[in-house]
Amino acid sequence: MADLSVTVAGVRLNNPIITASGTFGFGREYAEFYPLSRLGGISCKGITLEQRQGNPPPRIAETPSGMLNAVGLQNPGVDHFIEHDLPWLRQQGTAVIANIAGNTPEEYCAMAEKLSDSDVDFIEMNISCPNVKHGGVQFGTSCESVGAITREVRRHCTKPLMVKLSPNVADIVSIAKAAEAEGADALSLINTLTGMRIDIKTRRPIIRNNTGGLSGPAVFPVAVRMVWQVSGAVKIPVVGMGGISTWQDAVEMMMAGAAAIQIGTALFADPYAPLKIAEGLEQYLEQQGMQSVSQLTGTVEPW
Repeated sequence: MADLSVTVAGVRLNNPIITASGTFGFGREYAEFYPLSRLGGISCKGITLEQRQGNPPPRIAETPSGMLNAVGLQNPGVDHFIEHDLPWLRQQGTAVIANIAGNTPEEYCAMAEKLSDSDVDFIEMNISCPNVKHGGVQFGTSCESVGAITREVRRHCTKPLMVKLSPNVADIVSIAKAAEAEGADALSLINTLTGMRIDIKTRRPIIRNNTGGLSGPAVFPVAVRMVWQVSGAVKIPVVGMGGISTWQDAVEMMMAGAAAIQIGTALFADPYAPLKIAEGLEQYLEQQGMQSVSQLTGTVEPW
């Protein structure tokens, strides 16, 4: 049988399938369906320094080939996560990735320090957040701000640090290089694309926040393109995500350059999607006579 295990920035995963932040909670609900040890890892729901209630509804809506969401990072806060959720997660036999979000560099650094003293395997830094000290401009939209927040958090973080990149930028490669230069151990991409839909009966946006993050199969070609561009420009591992729904998508994303992948929106339609993707990957590798799933990474041959 082919070896599905992969290593990302020194962390060994049972397989390359990670559940994406915001789509899997802290895993308790999905553990009712199957042992979480069948996953490579869990990127936990995004956590902030303090508890957050999130945005008012409606904050999630289906769109053709995807969905819009503006949940607003509802979560119990980092201390609650460390005390109540992490001990249970550590018993599930899979890698635990803490996803952090903040509105100031100080918030990110404080969480990085707390989590560095915990038992998480990875810290994934969501930089698609407004920097309240700089007029609400997102941390992830310029090389300067990406480099600055990565550099600051790196000083407070002793765990492997993965920076989650926003696709809402002009040059994803320069952004990726800025994160790498300031100490990121890995990159994950793409986060959601900003989108909007309008209810023509009420003349109001279908999301209370007016705009939301577009995810699902609709964004997959954008994600593949960006993963391919970034993986060819940096030396650190890239974790690919964005609309992966089938094992064929997973193969494609890994061929584009991903060392591992994250599954998100597909979980809402099929909780078993990660297991089906892992099984499909294994069968594909055997059909191709490949010994390890890592042999797929970066094997696309551009024209």
